[in-house]
Amino acid sequence: MTLSRIGRISLALVVSVAMGLGMTSCGGGTIGYMWVLGTQYNQIAGFKIDDYTGNLTQSVGSPYPSGGTNPVMLTLKSGGRYLYVLNAGIPAAPATATTPAVAGVAANIALFSVGGDGTLTFQQSYTSQGTNPVYITTDSTGNYLYVLDQQSQDYATTGNGDITVFSLDPNTGRPSLITNAQQKGPTGAQLTYFEVGPHPTQFQYSSNGCIYTLDSPLAPGTTTPVTGGQTIFPYAVSSTNGQLTQTSNSTIALPTANATSVNVGGSYVYVTDAGSALGGPGSIVPYTQGSACSLQTVAGGTVSNLPTASNPIQTITVTGSAGSFLYVVNHSNANTNYANSSISAFTILTNGQLQQVGDTANPYSTGAGPVCIQEDPTKQYLYTSNYDGTVTGKLLSASKGQLSALTRGSSFPAVGQASCMVISSYTGY
Repeated sequence: MTLSRIGRISLALVVSVAMGLGMTSCGGGTIGYMWVLGTQYNQIAGFKIDDYTGNLTQSVGSPYPSGGTNPVMLTLKSGGRYLYVLNAGIPAAPATATTPAVAGVAANIALFSVGGDGTLTFQQSYTSQGTNPVYITTDSTGNYLYVLDQQSQDYATTGNGDITVFSLDPNTGRPSLITNAQQKGPTGAQLTYFEVGPHPTQFQYSSNGCIYTLDSPLAPGTTTPVTGGQTIFPYAVSSTNGQLTQTSNSTIALPTANATSVNVGGSYVYVTDAGSALGGPGSIVPYTQGSACSLQTVAGGTVSNLPTASNPIQTITVTGSAGSFLYVVNHSNANTNYANSSISAFTILTNGQLQQVGDTANPYSTGAGPVCIQEDPTKQYLYTSNYDGTVTGKLLSASKGQLSALTRGSSFPAVGQASCMVISSYTGY
């Protein structure tokens, strides 16, 4: 049987429209873009996410250069048109008896524009006001960019870190430094940063107008956090000018031995604790958010992680058709070859307490050494970026919170020594 001329034209138009929507005969449309950092070769892997299967296909031109050295974190401006990559650089180090001197490479913030099919184009780079930057995020409006530095300009006398704040141009995405209107330096000029506590490792922006910074001071001469010395430093965030204001709760003490992350999910804040035992399952400490960026421990307090998990380092909350769920990334440990790399799943009860998701497969396996976790824009899939250079995809049950393998394979090659990742909605531009 042959097609008429009109039939052939109609078929061609259907195929053309399907291609324009990112569809294929084996899947659905593109529902989002994903970008994964790789520290090994200073690259960014770009993917399109398939609606029907959750499969990842590489964007045109992927992988892209990260715009610097040692990319550790990235964030998107709301709307998905601009991507910011935090390249931590390499600290300079003097020569020793066994190693040569290291000249060091400066850190930077690389700005990329996002084009059709999730392609990235480097624009230019910027610098924060402190040294050793470790984290970056935007506010919910997309008007401001925040960078966390482990060492502020007065680190030599205070030992503290800082947050550098930028306003973002709505048309170009370019950052402009915002000075601290409340504090002046020794010369009488306004400070160019907002000071936090010692050795900050992560911060999270909350939609209630707060930024929570996890400070983990180290014991002298070690890389071990001081037991009982870990705190959260809260700032109130102005939605009109980006200023950060210290609240009456200047520091919030944590009942943890080795806090690894602070994350915000809805009205709750979750702190992961790796515990004092190397490679142990650790725990999660849930809080409710109060006035003036205060935190109150949820009744019942600390929740034990699942016994076969190891080294929790991040969480994400997902709202499904039957409630909300918390997923904990268990990084495992290099000394065990990442044997316990997994995702622990919990149901968030109405009082904020956590209950293990009932499933014999929980915790769910991932690639080796998961670092970050994200959900797709339609809340069908969860993904982890893994240190082994892969991305693991999981099908998400909106009613039970259970995770299962994708229908056409759940592991996708990304870039070497993958660090963090972000996902943007499909826009078609």
